[in-house]
Amino acid sequence: MPDRRDSAHLIRVAALFALGITLFLIARAFLLPSDFGRYGQYRAGALDDARARPIAYAGQVACVECHSDVGDERKAGSHAHVACESCHGPLARHASGDDTTTPARPDGRTTCMRCHLASPSKPAAFPQIVLKDHADEGPCIACHKPHAPKL
Repeated sequence: MPDRRDSAHLIRVAALFALGITLFLIARAFLLPSDFGRYGQYRAGALDDARARPIAYAGQVACVECHSDVGDERKAGSHAHVACESCHGPLARHASGDDTTTPARPDGRTTCMRCHLASPSKPAAFPQIVLKDHADEGPCIACHKPHAPKL
């Protein structure tokens, strides 16, 4: 028959686990926001926080409304499905008329390299270049039209 002293260490380990779980649950109650988990693993207030942030991107339609000539040029080129603000940055203030300054033109070399620098992770059919073999210096727009590169 087992002695009580033999099971005492099991009781201490069980008490330690119970204490750890209790401390975890108390810390969780203090650290998690009250609205966490209402919509799965998300904080419900995050939706309101996102709505409160100012809109930064205007969207393709807003750009083409004023710059229809560029929109027509892009339709014929390989950049037809690339959003304007992918290269030019967020322009909602410009599109709404709140900002009367002319947006800066993107750097014609680094902007192009974001997408077109050769990488084995890109599909083989995607236009890629090895910079030193293609053109050592100068902007890409010296040889290519940015809105319709192959034209």
